[in-house]
Amino acid sequence: MEKAHVRIVAGRLRGRKLTVVVHPGLRPTPQMVREALFSILGNAVPDRPFIDVFAGSGVVGLEALSRGASSATFVERDHRLGDAIGRSAAAFGVADASRVIHQDVYRWAERWSPPAEPVNVFLSPPFPDLENRAADFHALVAELQAKLPSESVLVLQVEDAWDASNLPDAARWERRQYGRNVLLFWEPA
Repeated sequence: MEKAHVRIVAGRLRGRKLTVVVHPGLRPTPQMVREALFSILGNAVPDRPFIDVFAGSGVVGLEALSRGASSATFVERDHRLGDAIGRSAAAFGVADASRVIHQDVYRWAERWSPPAEPVNVFLSPPFPDLENRAADFHALVAELQAKLPSESVLVLQVEDAWDASNLPDAARWERRQYGRNVLLFWEPA
């Protein structure tokens, strides 16, 4: 396993670096993809809660805080990764706006009560989940879609080879591709 440094791109934490141990189950969202994500979300980020699901390194949620999100919730099953997110949030001075939930994402979604105001939810599942737990993943997406308040945004990060045609409400997802990474955006009608 090797260590990598992942840099916060913009906002008040711009230039701060997280040290991440890279292994096959962890693939931090590349800088180019994060820049595109937050450029597309634009004014939907400031003063709005952000939820980083399958948080991994937590870099996406920390980037959201850097860009003015009112809070960031990190849902991560792996306690080592979750603890590292908590340490990064404390080191960057954003622990008061951060919450790490050490729980299986699928169980968390069943119990999640969304806020009344709009929220941004970002899912970057491990690739094996997309292949081996496709039905569970589709159910997770449907669960989140059913709960999101109006004006919220649901974003998925997947690989270009992944077939999005089976997603719930498939026709309404907006697709953007960056190399092998694909961002899919959905908003409640």
